Amino acid sequence: MIRRLAEEARLSGAVAHGGLVYLAGQVPDDATGDAQAQTADVLRQVDALLAEAGTDKTRLLSVTVVLRDIRDAPAMNRAWDAWLDPAHKPARMTIQAPLVDPDWRVEITGVAALP
Repeated sequence: MIRRLAEEARLSGAVAHGGLVYLAGQVPDDATGDAQAQTADVLRQVDALLAEAGTDKTRLLSVTVVLRDIRDAPAMNRAWDAWLDPAHKPARMTIQAPLVDPDWRVEITGVAALP
């Protein structure tokens, strides 16, 4: 069975299948803040999608963080470190790339296991 969560016109916010949850790229709802604030905003959205799927951040397997400017990595990491469960760290990659909205500083995607 395939479950599509938080469906929008062009995509689903997450798709659950085969014991895994695949997150679409999550971007800030409020793009007025700095990279730390935007990352915290995105991580709240990740938590909500994972909860809707029936799992949580402790079951994240991998995460990709895309920064508009790699110099924002320290600010992003401050929000990440405050959110992360240190006993359940996923594999993570951080890259720099242009984002669709020039006000976005961060986009995060990942894959989590279902219980």
